[in-house]
Amino acid sequence: MDNSTENVTLYALFLNDILSLYKEADSESYEELLGISEGHDISEPFNKIPIQVYNDMCEMVEENLGEANLKKIGEKIGESVYNALVSQKMVSNSPSPVEIIKGLIVVASNMIQDPKGRGWELLKESNNEIILKRTQTFNSILQFGLLKGLVKKTGKNAVEVSLRKSVSLADEFDEYVIKWI
Repeated sequence: MDNSTENVTLYALFLNDILSLYKEADSESYEELLGISEGHDISEPFNKIPIQVYNDMCEMVEENLGEANLKKIGEKIGESVYNALVSQKMVSNSPSPVEIIKGLIVVASNMIQDPKGRGWELLKESNNEIILKRTQTFNSILQFGLLKGLVKKTGKNAVEVSLRKSVSLADEFDEYVIKWI
């Protein structure tokens, strides 16, 4: 996987999603996260921020607060993505899991500006399973919360997200399997 972040940006909205989870509950972590974003204007949700700042925030949460907190951030970001999909009428009023994930692919390509065009690739879809490949540098653990949260928005129960391939296990890319009933 190409882990370069040069000239890759994303909207400040995502940094603000992270900060919002810690603003009231954990002022020490909030201050540390805010420090990571120092020097970047996050006051407007659509200001472009280097993706490395976002990745550094995710790394701080993972190392200091654990994977469960990172998955919770993923769910919060999933709400933002879902709201963007609905407000831009990129999905129907009652989207299927496949429709919502296809929408995620489009939104990610718009909300993350990468000259190399990295993001998500849909590898397989069926009535109760989707396989996605992550080609962008965003945190792999956070994606569990994002993907699960998005599919749950479609009204599906017992949503499970797992990895069938993992960069951390020397695979070239992460490949997520999303299943539901």
